[in-house]
Amino acid sequence: MSFSWFVSVDDHLIEPARLWQERLPERWRDTGPRIVRDGDSEFWVYEDRQIVTTGLNAVAGKTREEFSPEPITYEDMRLGCYDPTARVADMNQGNVLSSLLFPSFPRYCGQVFHEAKDKELALLCVQAWNDFILEEFGAAFPGRFIPMMIIPLWDPVAAAAEIERTAALGGKTIAFSENPTKLGLPSIHTDFWDPVFRACNDTGYVVSMHVGSSSNLIRTSADMPTLAFMAYSAAANQAGTLLDWLFSGIFPKYPNLKIALSEGSIGWIPYFLERAEQVIDKQRFWASRFDIDMNASHERGESKGAASFDLDTDIRALFRDHVFGTFIEDQAGLRLLDIIGEDNVMLECDYPHSDSTWPDTTKVANEWLGHLSDEVVHKITVGNAARVYNFTPADPATIA
Repeated sequence: MSFSWFVSVDDHLIEPARLWQERLPERWRDTGPRIVRDGDSEFWVYEDRQIVTTGLNAVAGKTREEFSPEPITYEDMRLGCYDPTARVADMNQGNVLSSLLFPSFPRYCGQVFHEAKDKELALLCVQAWNDFILEEFGAAFPGRFIPMMIIPLWDPVAAAAEIERTAALGGKTIAFSENPTKLGLPSIHTDFWDPVFRACNDTGYVVSMHVGSSSNLIRTSADMPTLAFMAYSAAANQAGTLLDWLFSGIFPKYPNLKIALSEGSIGWIPYFLERAEQVIDKQRFWASRFDIDMNASHERGESKGAASFDLDTDIRALFRDHVFGTFIEDQAGLRLLDIIGEDNVMLECDYPHSDSTWPDTTKVANEWLGHLSDEVVHKITVGNAARVYNFTPADPATIA
């Protein structure tokens, strides 16, 4: 079977310069995020920081020879990078039925606002981003966007309240960190995050964790070659995230909770599931009595230790029921689909980043999916995303 339309579960928004200037209360606009032009340079100003937009984050419409990490301005970008109407037009061109948008200026899970000094303003900035997505993407173009929300990472109670508020308005998922400890926050093995996970469990929100959302991509050394680092880091980061969650004891506690490993690809998953089973089989007797830092006390939550994980747990069932991998290009992973599970993988195109397959996703992906049945192809391209995010995509027949 060949497919024509697909749901992309990992794309990105370059926030328009107007976002916080229009949506923050007027008294905060001089201190909230704003774009400043200085000669040929353009950058965000927020508190005492200047933040540029890297060229690799907005390459849509450019040739590979034109890719560059150097800072760019809005004039250098394709309009669809930041304008909702233009984005939909680009989605139509690339046969993207529906899209899920990660933030850019706030970074992948809102780290910039977590790092801010004024947390009152930071919370208003989080809410402004969420309302922008809900109103100018979700409500304005029904069925075309899976609304992703960011949360105030520094305050799990306020984060839970924001999850509940936005769920009532059509939100479907939150951006979360693949490793909160790298952001100076407690790990998922503490009780610090319970309000967030409980709210996601109760609302059906998916916890989406993008590669790099820990602000720390793994390197073997400081001088690891750039291309080697880019080939290595995504799977290395997300493998740690997967195992952290599988052994955390969180899923039995919150049986409706689902996580998505965003832009982490899938070909590495079979090995780590098998390795997890091996360590349970061989190491569980001593591990049921000891754990690294088992008795360590953390400033903002107690470590759960080995006792939080049932050593008789069926790892593959836990993965099947709670974990979903996403991929841009992964022929090896698709050959191992019988191990990963046809219900646990989703397609993405990563617009407008430099790894993106837009506007040729359907062309290239059809080559990898051609050996699969019509039913399985539909799951990977549309069905799994609709089910996991509890979202109804637009009808292709209604798209001009």
